[in-house]
Amino acid sequence: MAKDIQNGSILISEPFLGDPNFERSVVVICQHDTDGTVGLVLNRISNLFLSDVVEVNQQVFDMALAVGGPMQPNTLHYIHRLPNLTDAQPISTELFWGGDFEELTTMLNSGLVSEDEIRFFVGYSGWSPGQLEEEIEKNVWFVNNNAANKLLTLNTDTLWRDILREMGGKYKMYANYPADPSLN
Repeated sequence: MAKDIQNGSILISEPFLGDPNFERSVVVICQHDTDGTVGLVLNRISNLFLSDVVEVNQQVFDMALAVGGPMQPNTLHYIHRLPNLTDAQPISTELFWGGDFEELTTMLNSGLVSEDEIRFFVGYSGWSPGQLEEEIEKNVWFVNNNAANKLLTLNTDTLWRDILREMGGKYKMYANYPADPSLN
């Protein structure tokens, strides 16, 4: 199963993961190679907006930033559906990571990008070589390789549960686990 990790894979945390950085999280893998793995948590929204960290015309474009992970929280990352953005790295057939930020800022301020085409993150998630594979073998993460292209249009509040339900079988059952079973 761990060998199935690739750029564009989606990691869904198991229901009782004790790490507050990843509890009930959904992570898109942006880069997975022999140097390790970089991903972005999709369903942790911060209290910051894009205009809080970069100069953008708030009347044309502004949006809440997600917390991409605990590593380097002072960095800005973005995934998008803008295949013509210079230097963007493909992570699936319709999803890209990064690219020329000056060009992107011009596009944002000109109203050429809509909120369902892009998402911004502070920080990222990272794993050293072999670390993620070990975590998957220990059932810390479920892997989905079929959801990356629709991630930007799904509701972040229910993303963890929605992805598990869509996966069906035993995963559908996990989607209904209470956050604290002792309160059941």
